[in-house]
Amino acid sequence: METQEIKRAIQRLFPLFDQLELVDELAKNSDFMQLPPKAELLNSGSYIKVIPLVLSGSIKIFRTDENGREIFLYYVQGGESCAITLSSCLKMEKSSIKAVVQEETTLLAIPVGVIYDVNKKYPSWHHFVFDTFSQRFNEVLTVLENVVFHHMDERIAKYLIDKALSLNTKELIISHQEIANDLATSREVVSRLLKQFEKKGLVELSRGKVTIKELINSRKVSFN
Repeated sequence: METQEIKRAIQRLFPLFDQLELVDELAKNSDFMQLPPKAELLNSGSYIKVIPLVLSGSIKIFRTDENGREIFLYYVQGGESCAITLSSCLKMEKSSIKAVVQEETTLLAIPVGVIYDVNKKYPSWHHFVFDTFSQRFNEVLTVLENVVFHHMDERIAKYLIDKALSLNTKELIISHQEIANDLATSREVVSRLLKQFEKKGLVELSRGKVTIKELINSRKVSFN
């Protein structure tokens, strides 16, 4: 992607960058990347070398513990960046999350040295960072709320809806084990509840795929 194209993409997808000098600096010092599904963009414990500004596609962000267990946090899509990665970069810490590409994704990789410079020079970069922190903080609070207050069937339903919306498709290529990993539960529990969903006509199950039939119509789903 040429520099002028990158500038136009930044202005279109990141309207908070209202200083032309900032847009120029990001465009000139970024690397355009096109990543395939399942590509690992960042791993827990690794040093952060670039900050992604996602142009298209979707990246799944999740946390792993010392025993290798995972819990899904949020998706990063076009016009967004990763709040936890931004925070770790600004504090010069190692990554505390894992980032994996969901679908073919294009992004601008901004070197951390450039991030330090623009953070000092441009107020609109600060606005973007604070806006990103606020959005992701609310999403992480939602994850916590789901764990504490919601039954597992409600959590699975919301997970499927959010994933379908992030990929803009009703056909999810996903295993029961992956759902279980993201929700920090067992595959047996996921399989049992998905079969109940199927009996109610909410989903259709096949090997390695979940097709949403009714859940996609509303974020407020009743299972009574």
